[in-house]
Amino acid sequence: MSETSPVPEDPTGPISRRVRRILRGEDPQLIGRLPSGWAILGNQQPAPLDGCCMLLPDPVVASVNDLDPDARSRFMSDFVRLGDAVLEATGAERINYLILCNQVEELHGHAIPRFATEDPAARRLGPFEAYDFPGARRADASRSGPDHALLQRLRSALQV
Repeated sequence: MSETSPVPEDPTGPISRRVRRILRGEDPQLIGRLPSGWAILGNQQPAPLDGCCMLLPDPVVASVNDLDPDARSRFMSDFVRLGDAVLEATGAERINYLILCNQVEELHGHAIPRFATEDPAARRLGPFEAYDFPGARRADASRSGPDHALLQRLRSALQV
């Protein structure tokens, strides 16, 4: 195993900030707690990919390679479990699993639903190449928000 990447004592990255909000009970997109971390509805929901979710480790680390073998297995198992829930909750055809950590240098996994109804050219591309995530609709899982029912289905599918 490679040498552990340093994680600042007072991390200020977006994943660290999001985990702190979750721990304070301030994240309306929280799906639930899994053994390795937190399942959340992603902030950006580009059409036609409603149901984009993320898994955030707790504690936050820089890379999946920084986890010990047991923690690594838990994270990857939870990641696929989240993907199963996204499949069930959205009716997607498949899930794209991405762990990039290039722009945000803290471990996080994207579970992105892909649908048979997508444009065929877009379906052959990765989701971040095919769709405008930065310009996408912001998730809103508030009681009156468009993602409230989806969040409930995700929680039910994950049994959290």
